[in-house]
Amino acid sequence: MPAPRVRFCPAPSGWLHVGGARTALYNWLYARGRGGAFVLRIEDTDAERATDASMHGMVAALRFLGLDWDEGPEVGGPHGPYRQSERGPLYAAVANALLEADAVYDAYETAEELAAEREEAQRAGRSPGYAGGHRDLTDEERQAYLAEGRRPVLRVRTPDRGEVSFSDAVRGTVSFDWKDIPDFVVQRADGTSTYFLANAVDDVAMGVSLVARGEDLLSATPRQLLLYELLSREGLIDRALADSGYPARPADAVLPSFAHLPLLVGEDRKPLSKRHGSVAVDEFRRQGYLPEVLVNFLALCGWSYDATSERFTVDELVERFGFERVGRNPSFFDTAKLRAMNGDRIKELDDRELAERLLPHLDEAGLAGMPPLPAERELVLGLAPLLRERIQTLADAVPLVAFAFLDEVTWDERAVAKWLKGSARDVLAAVAAAFEGVGDWNVESVTATLDGVAAELGLGTGKVYQPVRVAVSGTDRTPPLPETLALLDRAVVVRRLRAALERIVD
Repeated sequence: MPAPRVRFCPAPSGWLHVGGARTALYNWLYARGRGGAFVLRIEDTDAERATDASMHGMVAALRFLGLDWDEGPEVGGPHGPYRQSERGPLYAAVANALLEADAVYDAYETAEELAAEREEAQRAGRSPGYAGGHRDLTDEERQAYLAEGRRPVLRVRTPDRGEVSFSDAVRGTVSFDWKDIPDFVVQRADGTSTYFLANAVDDVAMGVSLVARGEDLLSATPRQLLLYELLSREGLIDRALADSGYPARPADAVLPSFAHLPLLVGEDRKPLSKRHGSVAVDEFRRQGYLPEVLVNFLALCGWSYDATSERFTVDELVERFGFERVGRNPSFFDTAKLRAMNGDRIKELDDRELAERLLPHLDEAGLAGMPPLPAERELVLGLAPLLRERIQTLADAVPLVAFAFLDEVTWDERAVAKWLKGSARDVLAAVAAAFEGVGDWNVESVTATLDGVAAELGLGTGKVYQPVRVAVSGTDRTPPLPETLALLDRAVVVRRLRAALERIVD
Protein backbone atom coordinates (compact mmCIF):
# COMPACT_ATOMS: atom_id res chain seq x y z
CA MET A 1 0.00 0.00 0.00
CA PRO A 2 1.32 3.46 -0.84
CA ALA A 3 1.82 5.92 2.00
CA PRO A 4 -1.43 7.80 2.67
CA ARG A 5 -2.06 11.24 1.24
CA VAL A 6 -4.62 13.29 3.15
CA ARG A 7 -5.74 16.88 2.82
CA PHE A 8 -7.30 19.75 4.69
CA CYS A 9 -9.00 22.23 2.39
CA PRO A 10 -10.62 25.20 4.14
CA ALA A 11 -12.54 27.95 2.38
CA PRO A 12 -10.89 31.25 3.42
CA SER A 13 -14.00 33.25 4.25
CA GLY A 14 -13.54 33.71 7.98
CA TRP A 15 -11.52 32.34 10.87
CA LEU A 16 -10.47 28.74 11.46
CA HIS A 17 -13.29 27.14 13.49
CA VAL A 18 -12.30 24.58 16.11
CA GLY A 19 -14.31 22.02 14.12
CA GLY A 20 -12.09 22.67 11.12
CA ALA A 21 -9.03 22.54 13.35
CA ARG A 22 -10.15 19.13 14.67
CA THR A 23 -10.50 17.90 11.07
CA ALA A 24 -7.04 19.22 10.21
CA LEU A 25 -5.60 17.60 13.34
CA TYR A 26 -7.07 14.17 12.62
CA ASN A 27 -5.73 14.26 9.07
CA TRP A 28 -2.33 15.44 10.29
CA LEU A 29 -2.10 12.75 12.97
CA TYR A 30 -3.09 10.05 10.48
CA ALA A 31 -0.44 11.17 7.98
CA ARG A 32 2.31 11.63 10.56
CA GLY A 33 1.65 8.26 12.16
CA ARG A 34 1.90 6.40 8.85
CA GLY A 35 4.67 8.19 7.01
CA GLY A 36 2.19 9.90 4.71
CA ALA A 37 1.70 13.40 3.32
CA PHE A 38 -0.54 16.11 4.75
CA VAL A 39 -1.69 18.50 2.02
CA LEU A 40 -3.11 21.96 2.70
CA ARG A 41 -5.35 23.13 -0.14
CA ILE A 42 -7.19 26.46 -0.16
CA GLU A 43 -10.68 26.34 -1.66
CA ASP A 44 -10.99 29.99 -2.64
CA THR A 45 -13.16 29.80 -5.75
CA ASP A 46 -15.90 31.92 -4.13
CA ALA A 47 -14.44 35.28 -5.10
CA GLU A 48 -17.12 37.24 -3.23
CA ARG A 49 -16.31 35.65 0.14
CA ALA A 50 -12.71 34.42 -0.02
CA THR A 51 -10.03 36.81 1.21
CA ASP A 52 -6.26 36.67 1.49
CA ALA A 53 -6.55 37.93 5.07
CA SER A 54 -8.69 34.93 5.97
CA MET A 55 -6.27 32.53 4.28
CA HIS A 56 -3.30 34.00 6.15
CA GLY A 57 -5.27 33.84 9.40
CA MET A 58 -6.02 30.15 8.85
CA VAL A 59 -2.40 29.43 8.02
CA ALA A 60 -1.34 31.22 11.21
CA ALA A 61 -3.88 29.24 13.26
CA LEU A 62 -2.58 25.94 11.91
CA ARG A 63 0.99 26.99 12.66
CA PHE A 64 -0.04 28.00 16.19
CA LEU A 65 -1.35 24.45 16.70
CA GLY A 66 1.89 23.01 15.33
CA LEU A 67 0.20 21.41 12.31
CA ASP A 68 2.75 21.69 9.52
CA TRP A 69 1.99 20.57 5.98
CA ASP A 70 4.07 18.76 3.40
CA GLU A 71 2.45 20.43 0.40
CA GLY A 72 0.48 23.63 0.11
CA PRO A 73 0.75 27.41 0.45
CA GLU A 74 4.14 28.73 1.57
CA VAL A 75 5.83 25.34 1.12
CA GLY A 76 4.89 24.37 -2.46
CA GLY A 77 4.90 20.79 -3.65
CA PRO A 78 4.85 18.59 -6.76
CA HIS A 79 1.10 18.75 -7.40
CA GLY A 80 0.35 22.45 -7.08
CA PRO A 81 -0.75 25.09 -7.27
CA TYR A 82 -2.63 24.59 -4.01
CA ARG A 83 -5.13 27.44 -4.29
CA GLN A 84 -8.21 26.58 -6.32
CA SER A 85 -8.33 30.12 -7.70
CA GLU A 86 -5.12 29.22 -9.57
CA ARG A 87 -6.49 25.98 -11.02
CA GLY A 88 -9.36 27.31 -13.14
CA PRO A 89 -7.91 26.17 -16.50
CA LEU A 90 -7.75 22.59 -15.20
CA TYR A 91 -11.38 22.62 -14.10
CA ALA A 92 -12.42 24.05 -17.47
CA ALA A 93 -10.46 21.35 -19.30
CA VAL A 94 -12.10 18.64 -17.20
CA ALA A 95 -15.57 20.11 -17.77
CA ASN A 96 -15.00 20.15 -21.53
CA ALA A 97 -13.73 16.58 -21.45
CA LEU A 98 -16.77 15.45 -19.47
CA LEU A 99 -19.04 17.17 -21.98
CA GLU A 100 -17.28 15.50 -24.90
CA ALA A 101 -17.60 12.14 -23.14
CA ASP A 102 -21.36 12.72 -22.71
CA ALA A 103 -20.88 12.46 -18.93
CA VAL A 104 -22.48 15.88 -18.39
CA TYR A 105 -25.09 17.88 -20.26
CA ASP A 106 -25.90 21.53 -20.74
CA ALA A 107 -29.01 22.89 -19.03
CA TYR A 108 -30.48 26.32 -19.73
CA GLU A 109 -33.16 26.92 -17.09
CA THR A 110 -33.19 30.35 -15.52
CA ALA A 111 -33.06 30.85 -11.76
CA GLU A 112 -36.74 31.84 -11.84
CA GLU A 113 -37.72 28.68 -13.72
CA LEU A 114 -35.82 26.49 -11.27
CA ALA A 115 -37.44 28.25 -8.31
CA ALA A 116 -40.89 27.72 -9.81
CA GLU A 117 -40.05 24.06 -10.40
CA ARG A 118 -39.04 23.62 -6.75
CA GLU A 119 -42.22 25.28 -5.51
CA GLU A 120 -44.36 23.06 -7.72
CA ALA A 121 -42.55 19.94 -6.48
CA GLN A 122 -43.11 20.95 -2.87
CA ARG A 123 -46.80 21.55 -3.48
CA ALA A 124 -47.05 18.11 -5.08
CA GLY A 125 -45.14 16.46 -2.23
CA ARG A 126 -42.15 15.57 -4.39
CA SER A 127 -38.46 16.09 -3.73
CA PRO A 128 -37.52 19.70 -4.57
CA GLY A 129 -34.36 18.60 -6.38
CA TYR A 130 -33.73 19.20 -10.07
CA ALA A 131 -36.17 17.15 -12.16
CA GLY A 132 -33.94 16.69 -15.21
CA GLY A 133 -35.96 18.83 -17.58
CA HIS A 134 -33.02 19.59 -19.88
CA ARG A 135 -31.42 16.15 -19.85
CA ASP A 136 -32.22 15.39 -23.47
CA LEU A 137 -32.42 18.66 -25.38
CA THR A 138 -32.24 18.61 -29.14
CA ASP A 139 -29.72 20.74 -31.01
CA GLU A 140 -32.58 22.98 -32.13
CA GLU A 141 -33.68 23.57 -28.54
CA ARG A 142 -30.14 24.41 -27.52
CA GLN A 143 -29.78 26.90 -30.34
CA ALA A 144 -33.09 28.51 -29.41
CA TYR A 145 -31.99 29.00 -25.80
CA LEU A 146 -28.65 30.42 -26.91
CA ALA A 147 -30.47 32.80 -29.24
CA GLU A 148 -32.40 34.08 -26.21
CA GLY A 149 -29.07 34.96 -24.61
CA ARG A 150 -29.13 32.12 -22.11
CA ARG A 151 -25.88 30.52 -21.01
CA PRO A 152 -25.96 26.92 -19.81
CA VAL A 153 -24.74 25.25 -16.68
CA LEU A 154 -23.25 21.77 -16.92
CA ARG A 155 -24.96 19.02 -14.94
CA VAL A 156 -23.88 15.47 -14.19
CA ARG A 157 -26.51 12.89 -15.05
CA THR A 158 -26.98 10.72 -11.96
CA PRO A 159 -28.32 7.14 -12.22
CA ASP A 160 -32.11 6.84 -12.14
CA ARG A 161 -32.17 3.70 -10.02
CA GLY A 162 -30.05 1.54 -7.76
CA GLU A 163 -27.92 2.63 -4.87
CA VAL A 164 -24.39 3.75 -4.13
CA SER A 165 -22.51 2.26 -1.17
CA PHE A 166 -19.10 2.95 0.26
CA SER A 167 -17.07 1.94 3.29
CA ASP A 168 -16.51 4.80 5.71
CA ALA A 169 -13.59 4.50 8.14
CA VAL A 170 -15.79 5.88 10.94
CA ARG A 171 -19.34 4.87 10.00
CA GLY A 172 -18.86 1.54 8.29
CA THR A 173 -20.95 0.83 5.20
CA VAL A 174 -23.02 3.81 4.08
CA SER A 175 -25.62 3.63 1.30
CA PHE A 176 -27.73 6.13 -0.63
CA ASP A 177 -30.48 5.59 -3.20
CA TRP A 178 -29.66 7.25 -6.51
CA LYS A 179 -33.30 8.26 -6.94
CA ASP A 180 -32.79 10.70 -4.06
CA ILE A 181 -29.78 12.38 -5.69
CA PRO A 182 -30.75 14.75 -8.52
CA ASP A 183 -28.50 15.76 -11.40
CA PHE A 184 -26.06 18.33 -10.03
CA VAL A 185 -24.20 21.31 -11.44
CA VAL A 186 -20.44 21.10 -11.96
CA GLN A 187 -19.96 24.26 -14.01
CA ARG A 188 -21.90 27.50 -13.59
CA ALA A 189 -23.25 29.59 -16.44
CA ASP A 190 -20.28 31.97 -16.10
CA GLY A 191 -17.87 29.09 -16.70
CA THR A 192 -16.65 28.75 -13.12
CA SER A 193 -16.59 25.39 -11.40
CA THR A 194 -18.72 24.39 -8.45
CA TYR A 195 -17.44 22.87 -5.23
CA PHE A 196 -18.27 19.36 -6.44
CA LEU A 197 -16.11 19.50 -9.55
CA ALA A 198 -13.17 21.47 -8.15
CA ASN A 199 -13.02 19.35 -5.01
CA ALA A 200 -13.20 16.03 -6.85
CA VAL A 201 -10.71 17.08 -9.54
CA ASP A 202 -8.17 18.20 -6.95
CA ASP A 203 -8.56 15.08 -4.82
CA VAL A 204 -7.91 12.85 -7.82
CA ALA A 205 -5.22 15.05 -9.38
CA MET A 206 -3.29 15.34 -6.11
CA GLY A 207 -3.53 11.64 -5.34
CA VAL A 208 -5.48 12.07 -2.11
CA SER A 209 -6.10 8.59 -0.74
CA LEU A 210 -8.33 9.42 2.24
CA VAL A 211 -10.87 12.23 2.61
CA ALA A 212 -11.50 12.81 6.33
CA ARG A 213 -14.04 15.57 6.97
CA GLY A 214 -17.11 16.49 8.99
CA GLU A 215 -20.29 14.46 8.78
CA ASP A 216 -22.13 17.52 7.45
CA LEU A 217 -20.58 16.61 4.08
CA LEU A 218 -21.67 12.97 4.20
CA SER A 219 -24.55 13.57 1.78
CA ALA A 220 -22.13 15.03 -0.79
CA THR A 221 -20.20 11.76 -1.00
CA PRO A 222 -22.31 10.00 -3.70
CA ARG A 223 -21.77 12.93 -6.06
CA GLN A 224 -18.04 12.86 -5.45
CA LEU A 225 -17.84 9.10 -5.90
CA LEU A 226 -19.62 9.46 -9.23
CA LEU A 227 -17.18 12.18 -10.27
CA TYR A 228 -14.19 10.09 -9.18
CA GLU A 229 -15.44 7.33 -11.46
CA LEU A 230 -15.98 9.70 -14.38
CA LEU A 231 -12.59 11.35 -13.93
CA SER A 232 -10.72 8.05 -13.86
CA ARG A 233 -12.61 6.60 -16.82
CA GLU A 234 -10.34 6.13 -19.85
CA GLY A 235 -7.67 8.43 -18.42
CA LEU A 236 -9.84 11.55 -18.59
CA ILE A 237 -8.16 13.32 -15.65
CA ASP A 238 -4.67 12.46 -16.88
CA ARG A 239 -5.35 13.93 -20.32
CA ALA A 240 -6.88 17.06 -18.79
CA LEU A 241 -3.85 17.56 -16.55
CA ALA A 242 -1.48 17.20 -19.48
CA ASP A 243 -3.52 19.38 -21.85
CA SER A 244 -3.83 22.22 -19.33
CA GLY A 245 -0.20 22.11 -18.19
CA TYR A 246 -0.71 20.91 -14.61
CA PRO A 247 1.47 18.27 -12.89
CA ALA A 248 0.61 14.62 -13.43
CA ARG A 249 -0.95 12.56 -10.67
CA PRO A 250 1.33 10.62 -8.30
CA ALA A 251 2.41 7.38 -9.95
CA ASP A 252 0.89 5.27 -7.15
CA ALA A 253 -2.33 7.29 -6.86
CA VAL A 254 -5.52 5.54 -5.77
CA LEU A 255 -9.05 6.92 -5.63
CA PRO A 256 -9.98 8.37 -2.23
CA SER A 257 -11.79 6.55 0.54
CA PHE A 258 -13.73 8.42 3.24
CA ALA A 259 -13.94 9.05 6.98
CA HIS A 260 -16.76 11.29 8.21
CA LEU A 261 -16.17 12.80 11.63
CA PRO A 262 -18.83 13.47 14.28
CA LEU A 263 -20.09 17.00 14.74
CA LEU A 264 -18.88 19.18 17.59
CA VAL A 265 -21.79 20.41 19.72
CA GLY A 266 -22.33 22.82 22.59
CA GLU A 267 -24.05 22.20 25.91
CA ASP A 268 -27.44 22.36 24.18
CA ARG A 269 -26.25 19.55 21.88
CA LYS A 270 -26.65 21.80 18.85
CA PRO A 271 -23.80 22.27 16.35
CA LEU A 272 -21.06 24.41 17.84
CA SER A 273 -21.36 28.05 16.78
CA LYS A 274 -20.66 31.57 18.04
CA ARG A 275 -23.72 31.44 20.29
CA HIS A 276 -21.78 28.93 22.42
CA GLY A 277 -18.89 31.36 22.95
CA SER A 278 -15.44 31.16 21.42
CA VAL A 279 -15.22 28.86 18.41
CA ALA A 280 -12.20 30.26 16.53
CA VAL A 281 -8.71 28.91 17.11
CA ASP A 282 -7.31 32.44 17.17
CA GLU A 283 -9.72 33.42 19.94
CA PHE A 284 -8.47 30.55 22.08
CA ARG A 285 -4.92 31.69 21.34
CA ARG A 286 -5.76 35.24 22.46
CA GLN A 287 -7.37 33.87 25.62
CA GLY A 288 -4.11 32.14 26.48
CA TYR A 289 -4.77 28.49 25.79
CA LEU A 290 -1.58 26.54 25.21
CA PRO A 291 -1.37 24.99 21.73
CA GLU A 292 -0.38 21.56 23.03
CA VAL A 293 -3.41 21.56 25.35
CA LEU A 294 -5.77 22.62 22.58
CA VAL A 295 -4.38 19.84 20.36
CA ASN A 296 -4.80 17.29 23.17
CA PHE A 297 -8.36 18.47 23.83
CA LEU A 298 -9.37 18.54 20.15
CA ALA A 299 -8.04 15.02 19.71
CA LEU A 300 -10.45 13.88 22.43
CA CYS A 301 -13.40 15.52 20.67
CA GLY A 302 -14.52 12.34 18.95
CA TRP A 303 -11.52 10.03 19.47
CA SER A 304 -10.45 8.03 22.49
CA TYR A 305 -7.57 5.67 23.07
CA ASP A 306 -9.19 3.83 25.96
CA ALA A 307 -11.79 4.42 28.64
CA THR A 308 -9.56 6.47 30.96
CA SER A 309 -6.58 8.12 29.22
CA GLU A 310 -6.96 11.84 28.54
CA ARG A 311 -3.48 13.36 28.75
CA PHE A 312 -1.38 12.87 25.63
CA THR A 313 1.69 14.51 24.19
CA VAL A 314 1.67 15.23 20.47
CA ASP A 315 4.08 12.33 19.89
CA GLU A 316 1.76 9.98 21.77
CA LEU A 317 -1.20 11.13 19.68
CA VAL A 318 0.75 10.53 16.48
CA GLU A 319 1.58 7.02 17.65
CA ARG A 320 -1.90 6.08 18.86
CA PHE A 321 -4.40 7.88 16.63
CA GLY A 322 -6.55 5.93 14.20
CA PHE A 323 -9.98 6.49 12.67
CA GLU A 324 -11.14 3.12 13.99
CA ARG A 325 -11.30 4.74 17.45
CA VAL A 326 -13.33 7.76 16.31
CA GLY A 327 -16.94 7.62 17.47
CA ARG A 328 -20.06 8.30 15.46
CA ASN A 329 -22.01 10.34 18.01
CA PRO A 330 -21.74 14.14 18.29
CA SER A 331 -18.91 15.26 20.54
CA PHE A 332 -19.47 17.84 23.29
CA PHE A 333 -16.98 20.72 23.16
CA ASP A 334 -16.56 21.10 26.92
CA THR A 335 -14.89 24.48 27.47
CA ALA A 336 -14.80 23.96 31.25
CA LYS A 337 -12.78 20.79 30.74
CA LEU A 338 -10.50 22.57 28.28
CA ARG A 339 -9.90 25.37 30.78
CA ALA A 340 -9.10 22.89 33.55
CA MET A 341 -6.68 20.98 31.30
CA ASN A 342 -4.99 24.25 30.40
CA GLY A 343 -4.60 25.25 34.04
CA ASP A 344 -3.09 21.87 34.86
CA ARG A 345 -0.56 22.24 32.07
CA ILE A 346 0.38 25.78 33.17
CA LYS A 347 1.20 24.40 36.62
CA GLU A 348 3.72 22.06 34.99
CA LEU A 349 5.67 24.83 33.23
CA ASP A 350 8.89 25.99 34.87
CA ASP A 351 9.37 29.67 35.64
CA ARG A 352 11.30 30.52 32.51
CA GLU A 353 8.95 28.71 30.13
CA LEU A 354 5.88 30.22 31.75
CA ALA A 355 7.45 33.68 31.51
CA GLU A 356 8.17 33.20 27.80
CA ARG A 357 4.58 32.07 27.21
CA LEU A 358 3.22 35.08 29.10
CA LEU A 359 5.22 37.70 27.21
CA PRO A 360 3.16 37.68 23.96
CA HIS A 361 -0.03 38.25 25.96
CA LEU A 362 1.51 41.11 27.88
CA ASP A 363 2.64 42.53 24.55
CA GLU A 364 -0.90 42.29 23.09
CA ALA A 365 -2.17 44.13 26.18
CA GLY A 366 0.39 46.90 25.63
CA LEU A 367 2.24 46.11 28.86
CA ALA A 368 5.55 44.76 27.57
CA GLY A 369 7.32 44.79 24.24
CA MET A 370 8.23 41.97 21.90
CA PRO A 371 11.07 41.48 22.21
CA PRO A 372 10.85 42.68 25.82
CA LEU A 373 13.32 45.00 27.47
CA PRO A 374 15.68 43.23 29.90
CA ALA A 375 13.84 44.78 32.85
CA GLU A 376 10.49 43.60 31.48
CA ARG A 377 11.77 40.07 30.99
CA GLU A 378 13.19 40.04 34.53
CA LEU A 379 9.90 41.28 35.98
CA VAL A 380 7.86 38.64 34.14
CA LEU A 381 10.29 35.94 35.25
CA GLY A 382 9.80 37.07 38.85
CA LEU A 383 6.01 37.13 38.50
CA ALA A 384 5.76 33.70 36.85
CA PRO A 385 5.98 31.58 40.04
CA LEU A 386 3.46 33.89 41.73
CA LEU A 387 0.96 33.35 38.92
CA ARG A 388 1.35 29.64 38.23
CA GLU A 389 -1.24 28.44 40.76
CA ARG A 390 -3.59 31.37 40.15
CA ILE A 391 -4.32 31.24 36.43
CA GLN A 392 -5.91 28.75 34.08
CA THR A 393 -5.09 30.61 30.88
CA LEU A 394 -2.18 32.88 30.06
CA ALA A 395 -4.53 35.81 29.50
CA ASP A 396 -5.80 35.40 33.08
CA ALA A 397 -2.46 36.83 34.18
CA VAL A 398 -2.89 40.18 32.45
CA PRO A 399 -5.38 41.85 34.85
CA LEU A 400 -3.53 40.40 37.84
CA VAL A 401 -0.18 42.02 36.99
CA ALA A 402 -0.97 44.93 34.65
CA PHE A 403 -0.25 47.44 37.44
CA ALA A 404 3.35 46.23 37.64
CA PHE A 405 4.02 47.46 34.09
CA LEU A 406 2.02 50.70 34.04
CA ASP A 407 3.23 54.15 35.03
CA GLU A 408 -0.09 55.09 36.60
CA VAL A 409 -2.60 53.10 38.60
CA THR A 410 -5.97 52.24 37.05
CA TRP A 411 -8.46 52.29 39.89
CA ASP A 412 -11.09 49.64 40.56
CA GLU A 413 -13.71 51.81 42.26
CA ARG A 414 -15.27 48.81 44.00
CA ALA A 415 -11.94 47.96 45.64
CA VAL A 416 -11.28 51.62 46.48
CA ALA A 417 -14.65 51.97 48.20
CA LYS A 418 -14.13 48.78 50.17
CA TRP A 419 -10.55 49.24 51.36
CA LEU A 420 -9.46 52.88 51.11
CA LYS A 421 -11.39 54.20 54.07
CA GLY A 422 -11.13 54.61 57.83
CA SER A 423 -7.85 53.23 59.20
CA ALA A 424 -6.41 52.94 55.67
CA ARG A 425 -5.06 56.50 55.95
CA ASP A 426 -2.89 55.63 58.94
CA VAL A 427 -1.89 52.32 57.32
CA LEU A 428 -0.70 53.82 54.03
CA ALA A 429 1.15 56.68 55.71
CA ALA A 430 2.89 54.33 58.14
CA VAL A 431 3.82 51.76 55.47
CA ALA A 432 5.15 54.44 53.10
CA ALA A 433 7.37 55.87 55.83
CA ALA A 434 8.54 52.44 56.94
CA PHE A 435 9.36 51.32 53.39
CA GLU A 436 11.57 54.38 52.92
CA GLY A 437 13.65 53.28 55.88
CA VAL A 438 14.05 49.63 54.85
CA GLY A 439 17.60 48.54 54.08
CA ASP A 440 17.55 45.66 51.60
CA TRP A 441 14.40 45.62 49.46
CA ASN A 442 13.29 41.99 49.32
CA VAL A 443 10.41 39.70 50.25
CA GLU A 444 11.58 39.28 53.83
CA SER A 445 11.98 43.00 54.51
CA VAL A 446 8.65 43.85 52.86
CA THR A 447 6.85 41.18 54.88
CA ALA A 448 8.47 42.29 58.13
CA THR A 449 7.55 45.91 57.46
CA LEU A 450 3.90 45.16 56.71
CA ASP A 451 3.57 42.90 59.75
CA GLY A 452 5.32 45.50 61.90
CA VAL A 453 2.88 48.23 60.88
CA ALA A 454 -0.04 45.89 61.63
CA ALA A 455 1.33 45.24 65.13
CA GLU A 456 2.09 48.91 65.73
CA LEU A 457 -1.45 50.00 64.77
CA GLY A 458 -3.11 47.05 66.47
CA LEU A 459 -4.71 45.84 63.23
CA GLY A 460 -5.09 42.45 61.63
CA THR A 461 -2.81 41.83 58.67
CA GLY A 462 -5.77 41.93 56.27
CA LYS A 463 -6.50 45.54 57.22
CA VAL A 464 -2.92 46.41 56.33
CA TYR A 465 -2.26 44.20 53.34
CA GLN A 466 -5.47 44.98 51.46
CA PRO A 467 -5.26 48.81 51.58
CA VAL A 468 -1.61 48.57 50.51
CA ARG A 469 -2.56 46.17 47.71
CA VAL A 470 -5.24 48.54 46.40
CA ALA A 471 -2.99 51.58 46.74
CA VAL A 472 -0.18 50.02 44.72
CA SER A 473 -2.21 48.06 42.15
CA GLY A 474 -5.58 49.82 41.99
CA THR A 475 -7.36 46.54 42.73
CA ASP A 476 -7.67 43.97 45.50
CA ARG A 477 -6.80 41.03 43.25
CA THR A 478 -3.07 40.53 42.74
CA PRO A 479 -0.47 37.82 43.28
CA PRO A 480 0.90 37.51 46.86
CA LEU A 481 1.59 41.03 48.08
CA PRO A 482 5.09 40.93 49.66
CA GLU A 483 6.52 38.87 46.79
CA THR A 484 4.97 41.22 44.21
CA LEU A 485 6.05 44.44 45.92
CA ALA A 486 9.61 43.13 46.20
CA LEU A 487 9.73 42.88 42.40
CA LEU A 488 8.79 46.55 41.97
CA ASP A 489 10.95 49.61 42.39
CA ARG A 490 10.72 50.81 45.99
CA ALA A 491 10.31 54.44 44.94
CA VAL A 492 7.34 53.52 42.74
CA VAL A 493 5.68 51.65 45.62
CA VAL A 494 6.14 54.55 48.04
CA ARG A 495 4.90 57.10 45.50
CA ARG A 496 1.74 55.08 44.87
CA LEU A 497 1.08 54.65 48.59
CA ARG A 498 1.23 58.40 49.13
CA ALA A 499 -0.84 59.16 46.03
CA ALA A 500 -3.56 56.81 47.27
CA LEU A 501 -3.98 58.89 50.42
CA GLU A 502 -5.90 61.39 48.31
CA ARG A 503 -8.54 58.76 47.50
CA ILE A 504 -9.29 57.77 51.08
CA VAL A 505 -12.76 58.60 52.35
CA ASP A 506 -12.73 59.30 56.11
